[in-house]
Amino acid sequence: MTAKKLYIKTYGCQMNVYDSERMAEAMGGEGYEVTQSPDDADMILLNTCHIREKAAEKVYSELGRYKGLKAAKPDLKIGVAGCVAQAEGAEIMRRQPLVDLVVGPQSYHKLPQLTAKATGGAKALDTDFPEEDKFEHLKGRTKAKRGPTAFLTVQEGCDKFCAFCVVPYTRGAEVSRPADRVIQEAQDLVERGVREITLLGQNVNAYHGHDAGLAGLIRELSKINDLKRIRFTTSHPNDMDEALIAAHGDCEKLMPYLHLPVQSGSDKILKRMNRQHTAEQYLKLIERMRAVRPDLHMSGDFIVGFPEETEEDFQATMDLVQAVEYGSAFSFKYSERPGTPAAERPQVPEDEKDDRLQRLQGLLTKQQRALQDAMVGREVQVLFEKPGRQAGQMVGKSEYLHAVHVDTSDGQGGSRIAVGDLAKIRIESSKTNSLEGVLLSS
Repeated sequence: MTAKKLYIKTYGCQMNVYDSERMAEAMGGEGYEVTQSPDDADMILLNTCHIREKAAEKVYSELGRYKGLKAAKPDLKIGVAGCVAQAEGAEIMRRQPLVDLVVGPQSYHKLPQLTAKATGGAKALDTDFPEEDKFEHLKGRTKAKRGPTAFLTVQEGCDKFCAFCVVPYTRGAEVSRPADRVIQEAQDLVERGVREITLLGQNVNAYHGHDAGLAGLIRELSKINDLKRIRFTTSHPNDMDEALIAAHGDCEKLMPYLHLPVQSGSDKILKRMNRQHTAEQYLKLIERMRAVRPDLHMSGDFIVGFPEETEEDFQATMDLVQAVEYGSAFSFKYSERPGTPAAERPQVPEDEKDDRLQRLQGLLTKQQRALQDAMVGREVQVLFEKPGRQAGQMVGKSEYLHAVHVDTSDGQGGSRIAVGDLAKIRIESSKTNSLEGVLLSS
């Protein structure tokens, strides 16, 4: 029997990447194989994100591109999953009749049943927040060989209700997966070739599926012999407890890179955002983190032009960035999210947002480049992920998440390094978004 083809387009964060993998696995049990082209597909799934501006309109625009495909292949099934599906629900089917099924991020374990319903000619919709654990209902991961890095969702949802964010409404309340199930999934990934796992959650350091929280889970995972590296994202400053701080100092497998969003350096704006911490508390937390791990590279998120933000408020953000010295960061102009408290407040003019974003990104880029340049001459451990663009070259990531290019040729047309290997590298030069080094040992 010829396998059916499934095309998944993934928008947004790493959690959506993980979810798309699991949806593909669920549909694999129904005889579907993943294809990289919608033209070949028997089913198209858009796994959507609702965080950025005009997210829903971008989805409708993408759906419009499939009208010709649907007309040419009437049996083609088209589905919308993820956070836009959760937020829009049946409105998606009303506005775009070619959609056969809509499924929210907490219900995608029901994809086979929804697909069967759609195949029978009915529209299929499920945007509930079910009581059952979707991960327990999903078929086990296929046993195929994996690349050296993988995402692993351990926590979903958020209880913080930041004034700009739709996550509590689209992903629901904070829920943590039991530690034993996470550990089992991690062991399975490692058996298939994974050497680095990034633990995911909308508010991952609020994880409570282990008696000792996220730190306890990390320490358990570090006991898996062939798991060499552990990372986690995304965190909230208020959930960075003493145990997790200590883990950064004494857990060798936990990498010295921390993504810790602050959003603003102004206490007035932080209060209006409902962040429930001050700029000083954030800075003191980073001091404590760097006391236990001096080489820690920081990453952050920033929103400029939040409602009622003044130039003075923006300068407070610039001051905070100067104090922290970020190795990387993500910065955005505020965009209104319907249904959130901030959307109802007086808005900052777009030209002011543009100007502030340009200045902030200029400072962040300068810091990122300075910290990257400072790596020249240092020795790092690189986990190699893929061949480079140049012959005889391999590319991997350092402990600090820098991309590192290395000539690994053996002089006979082969390589001294394989994908998945860890090797000590001396950094020789710094490029725009990467480093170059030479192999010292493997």
